[in-house]
Amino acid sequence: MTSVKHMKWWGWGVEGVSFHHEDKPNLAPFVLKAVDLDLHQPPKPPLAFDDLSIPDSRADEDLLSQLSEVVGAEHTHTDPMERIIHTYGKSLRDLVRLRNGDIPRIPDVVVYPLDEDEVQAIVNRVVAADAVLIPFGGGSNISGSLEPRPAESRVVVSVDLGRLNRLIEIDEESGLARIQAGTLGPDIEEQLGSRGWTLGHFPDSFTHSTLGGWVATRSSGMQSDKYGDIADIVKGLRVAMPGETLVIRPLPSTSTGPSVREMILGSEGRLGVITEVTVQVHRIPEQRLVLGYFFPNWEAGLKAMHEISVSDATPSITRVSDARETAFSFATRKKSKGLSSLVSKGLMKVLERKGWDLEQVCLSFIGFEGGKSHVSRQKSLVKEIVTRNGGIVVGKGPGQLYDQKKFDTPYIRDFLLDRGAMADVSETAAPWSKLQQVYDNAVTAANKAYDKIGVKGWVMCHLSHSYHSGACLYFTFAFRHEGIDPLADYDVVKSAIQQAFVDNGGTLSHHHAVGTEHAAWLEQDISAPGVHLIKGVLNAIDPGQNLNPGKILPPSAEPAPAPRHEPAEGLSAH
Repeated sequence: MTSVKHMKWWGWGVEGVSFHHEDKPNLAPFVLKAVDLDLHQPPKPPLAFDDLSIPDSRADEDLLSQLSEVVGAEHTHTDPMERIIHTYGKSLRDLVRLRNGDIPRIPDVVVYPLDEDEVQAIVNRVVAADAVLIPFGGGSNISGSLEPRPAESRVVVSVDLGRLNRLIEIDEESGLARIQAGTLGPDIEEQLGSRGWTLGHFPDSFTHSTLGGWVATRSSGMQSDKYGDIADIVKGLRVAMPGETLVIRPLPSTSTGPSVREMILGSEGRLGVITEVTVQVHRIPEQRLVLGYFFPNWEAGLKAMHEISVSDATPSITRVSDARETAFSFATRKKSKGLSSLVSKGLMKVLERKGWDLEQVCLSFIGFEGGKSHVSRQKSLVKEIVTRNGGIVVGKGPGQLYDQKKFDTPYIRDFLLDRGAMADVSETAAPWSKLQQVYDNAVTAANKAYDKIGVKGWVMCHLSHSYHSGACLYFTFAFRHEGIDPLADYDVVKSAIQQAFVDNGGTLSHHHAVGTEHAAWLEQDISAPGVHLIKGVLNAIDPGQNLNPGKILPPSAEPAPAPRHEPAEGLSAH
């Protein structure tokens, strides 16, 4: 048996860890008011695993023998649990389908290679057998990038990279680290940290996602203002492609035609299996600090974030929540006692006396990293901008809470799903000049969608990942469903928000990839010639559509598989 650990098959995270509301006295009344959901009602658990109707594996003995020859019989699995774990990611759609036993097509076999040579051999043999290969990292994807096509008639092989989990070496003079693609976020930081380095990449999925997955989906981390998105962090790549290994050397900059490195970023397994990544790493900073701020309203918060982005300040985190998300954050706090409770109440009274509308207050987190003098200077610059925009500093307490809770949000989604509510996210990026327009129209679109399906819904947003020219807006939406066809209602809301993004100058996704969830908006995002370019690249590398087909491109643009011929040299099945 493999030693690779996975999340629970029916939800986020590991067994025994879940969200609960009993120690958060304000949450139940908040949720009742927001989406008309009573949190005190008993939860409805998902189907038991034994009640799932799991189709038999279609893998024949010949292919199973070939795969076992590469990775060993103990790392070649056709048992139902392994196959279900590797069927979907962790999107809301994935979880609803799993909980309802809606699993029309699942992988036929799961293999766990140990190194690049084994990955390359698997790619070659799967393509030679005209089977389908789907790379699997931590399984945290929420854009439909992992599931087999429902009507796929060929054998589907899930290649789990979990055993490729090592830091190979660090070039300390250049600050470059070679890391195997299946390494999870915590293991990356542990291995780098023991030698005094950090990658600085902390997406919401950090605990359960891998370096290769971050590259394949163009991930962004919470501290991207300082360290950059994964596209900025990645300097070199090794990719197992049909019959050959692609090598992108880790050079500081090149002028070598269209960027092949960029083609792999965001490719979602359609151009091959990422086996190794060379990344830019940084010495662990002397000081790391996240401070909380309040703004009187959303407009003031946006203006301050914009000013910070073009100022001399260089924070690691710039985040501000709108009034709705701020209210939700307050509602999820544990009951405070003693001095902290008095300080909190006293601060609100001070803000009231200043004329603030407490229902419009917006909570912000801004992070600082570096030497003590640098952090001190950055704090001063930011405080000046915050004050100029009517905001105030509220200290370290909220920042410490942010650090503690930043990876816990997906557990709340499972908690609500157990109780009959759909909760999900959509995020975008747009220029500063269009952010308010995108925000206003996305909120309006969500509320109109709730009216259309006849439910009381909630939508909230925060700004994060600031750039010189714009920023990311991250929306969370929720509503109670009646259980008749929850995904049909979900599609109405999700589609309305996504369409509002592209109609108002935003992108279909800032860091959650395209997958199947967002493919319908690809042409509106990058134009028809852009789709044609992507189609051409995919067809050139994978004419038989053996590598994770059906992702990124809308179905109407998916190329037809090329006629099968004798395997090319290097693709022999034996």
